[in-house]
This record gives sequence, C-alpha cells and structure tokens, in this order.
Amino acid sequence: MIRAPLGDKQYWADREAKDLQWIERASKILAEPSANPIYRPQFAFDFAKDNLISGIRVYSQGGDILEISTHFPRLLDAWELSDIASTEVCAENNLQICRDWTFELTDLNHYLWCFWLVGLALALEIPDDQWFRLVALIGEGGQDVLLDRIIAYRQPERTIGEELLHAKPYARLLKAIDAPPAQQADLLLAFVEHWYPELNRRGKQQPWWYIYGDPVKHPLEMGSYFGRWCFEAAAAVKVFGLDDSNCIGHEHYPGDLLHPSEEVIPAPNPSAKSGWWARLLGRSD
Repeated sequence: MIRAPLGDKQYWADREAKDLQWIERASKILAEPSANPIYRPQFAFDFAKDNLISGIRVYSQGGDILEISTHFPRLLDAWELSDIASTEVCAENNLQICRDWTFELTDLNHYLWCFWLVGLALALEIPDDQWFRLVALIGEGGQDVLLDRIIAYRQPERTIGEELLHAKPYARLLKAIDAPPAQQADLLLAFVEHWYPELNRRGKQQPWWYIYGDPVKHPLEMGSYFGRWCFEAAAAVKVFGLDDSNCIGHEHYPGDLLHPSEEVIPAPNPSAKSGWWARLLGRSD
C-alpha cells in the first residue's frame, strides 16, 4: 500500500533501488581518505540528509515502518563526521563556513530537519544511545519553546525556551497543545491543513524539498519527491496525547507511524476525511 498521494509502484521501486545504490557507494567513499578534503564536511552532511530521505521514502511507498529506524545510525554517523570534518577544514583553511547549511534553529530548514528527526525518533522509539547522540547534535535547549517541550518528553531536564522561533505555521501546533482537550482535535487538524501552505517562503528560507513533486516547478519524473509528511504533528500527538482522529487520512499526516495496525491511505483532498473515514469512526458532520 503506497502511503504517499503521489507516485505509482514503479516510481517508488525505482527510487528505492537508486537510494540503496547511492547509500552503498557513499558509505564506501566516506570510509576512505577523501580525494577532496575541503568538500568532505558538505558531502558527509548531504549523506545524512540522503539517509533521512531514504527512510521517509520507505514510509511513503508503504514499507515496514520499523525499517525507517535502520537509517538512523548512518544518519547520525554522517552528521557527526560532518561536524568534526567541518571544524578541521575550517581551521586548516582559515574559513568561517565549510558547509552550505545554516546550523541554527532560527533557520527554517534546520528547524524542520531537527523537528523531523526528533518526531521520527520518538515515534520509532530509537535506542537511548542514538537519542542522546541526536539531541547532542541538535544542541542545548532554551531556544524554542515548542521543540524543547517535544524533546523534554524523553529528556525531562532539557531547558525550555520562551520564544517560538517560527510562528508560521507552528503557533497553530502550540495552540493545539495548550488547548483544552475538547478543542485539541480540531486545532490539530487546523495545523496539519495549514502546515504545507504556511511553510512557503521566498529564497533560501523555503524548505529545500518544498517544490518536489510540483507538476510545473519540479515534476515527479525528476525523481526528487519523497513525500510531504508533517512529522511535527505526529511528534506532538506522541508526546502530549492529542486526539489525531480528525487528521487520519489527511495527505500530510503520517497517521500510521502512531497507529501501525490501521491501514490508512492519505487522500490528496483533505476533505475526503469527512466522508468514509468519519462514517467509519461513527461521526457525522
């Protein structure tokens, strides 16, 4: 069962084969002395991203959810290697920046990267050693009230920030978390519905994956699309026990990360939820 609303069986099979080939090849490259040491920090971090994409593709094409967790060790290894190599290369070449990535939560791309990894780590219940490595890579708390509260679920001593770094769209999620239980389901759905449109930005602040699958800007045949999943919502449901029944079946909500026994096919039209799924749950509009 393909979970993503875009891509047929052939598309996902082709992408899986290419992912596996690249992971094998890149792993060998990183295991050997670099032919271009100054590029090694960037190459290693790109490989970390490749592993996240490959893991998400497993989910999108309908694979075993637990298989996603097998990508975490390589991802963490590559990110740690990238940080070490960056420090060395910058020092040796008197450079301030050695990678094309802003490693600050104030940057929307990095915030998404960290939030997705935290959300997946919590949903998949990765081992403690991997969790502590991930949190160390993200950095100390006290910067963002939402991400800090999510992380504190598994690391209670984390300092909670007072500021929400990216109010659009995350103020909606924070509102759902802090709302009375009777209002949380509707507010969570409002966040999921607005998540993708409100992530749209100009320039480098636009998420790097945002246009993948767009029929005009970056059509499916280019092979970059890996899904558009709101892992942030799943993380909040896992941590705060929010009622996500209104979100089940939404094209951006990865519902069976948390409900693996339920077969959920996301519908490209979110309003489809109010039809067959609402009747299945015994509700009426």
